[in-house]
Amino acid sequence: MPHAPPLGALLRQYAAGSALTCEPVDQGLLNRGYRLWTTRGRYFLKHHFDPETAAPAAIARQHRATESLAALGVPVAPPLPGRDGRTVAVVGGHAYALHPWIDGRHRHGGQLTTAQCGRLGALLGIVHASLESVMRTYARARGESSEAPEPAGPADSPDPADTFALIDDLLVHVRRHRPADSFDELARHRLLERRALLEQHADRRPRRGGSVGWVHGDFHPFNLLYRGDAPAAIVDWDRLGVKPRAEEAVRAAAIFFVRPAGALDLPKVRAYARAYRRTTGATPSELAAAVHRVWWERLNDFWMLRWHYERGDTRADPQFPAASALAVWWTREYDTVCDAFAD
Repeated sequence: MPHAPPLGALLRQYAAGSALTCEPVDQGLLNRGYRLWTTRGRYFLKHHFDPETAAPAAIARQHRATESLAALGVPVAPPLPGRDGRTVAVVGGHAYALHPWIDGRHRHGGQLTTAQCGRLGALLGIVHASLESVMRTYARARGESSEAPEPAGPADSPDPADTFALIDDLLVHVRRHRPADSFDELARHRLLERRALLEQHADRRPRRGGSVGWVHGDFHPFNLLYRGDAPAAIVDWDRLGVKPRAEEAVRAAAIFFVRPAGALDLPKVRAYARAYRRTTGATPSELAAAVHRVWWERLNDFWMLRWHYERGDTRADPQFPAASALAVWWTREYDTVCDAFAD
């Protein structure tokens, strides 16, 4: 097994028995996960190795958050403590965490009824509302300010001048790729198409903003497990942080409810957004502003192509056709999309 975890040293730190089988779980893009069977039961073993999120202090903060959310009844899978009471095990300079195994499956928006889409929006709203009190309590316990810190990252939205330069660089990569294939052809088409759209809409660049608060940071179908019709666990809290909340709601909807051809399922978006607003008290204008910022973000975003051409990482390639078509469709149907989120 590539990147096999040091099971003997790890399990000695837990009262989890001896390993029987350990199989990689394929979905994660940032960290590595394993389905672990031991003489004591089934577990999910997570190897935190992404440099941006793998600091033990950051992992411990994620763990405290999920423990507190679980106490409030939010469906999560908190980590298990080791023999020393800690939930982060560091072996050979690498950080690991052991979680209970949650039986369930991932469900895309196309597999959800309209009512279930409403419950999904309410769930994200509950997460946002609960995190505010949870993280305030966590900060007080550590003697820190209970005020939310400033959101990380640039203060401004993407600059189209930078995007034009990136498009040119990516087009060079596409031209040089040999042998040329259908992915190259689609990439070239989308890059030229996106450049034309940005030239047309460059004056619509938004200011960065919106009501900030603690968010999951990566709420999408692969990070939510369903058991039957009900959510069983929200997983992968690596991106827990302070960011504009309404933008997470819009960003999640753009992943859950995108159809293969690149359009959003707007009736389901509407049910989801209404439930989110009702749960959080977010206003229609707040959601409309978030729609504008996320639309602009999508118009300027090429992370899938950067992974493919700059890193040689093709794991996101299957998502590219729908995601790249969405930016074009969203631009054409901008007013209708705003209405679905704000109505």
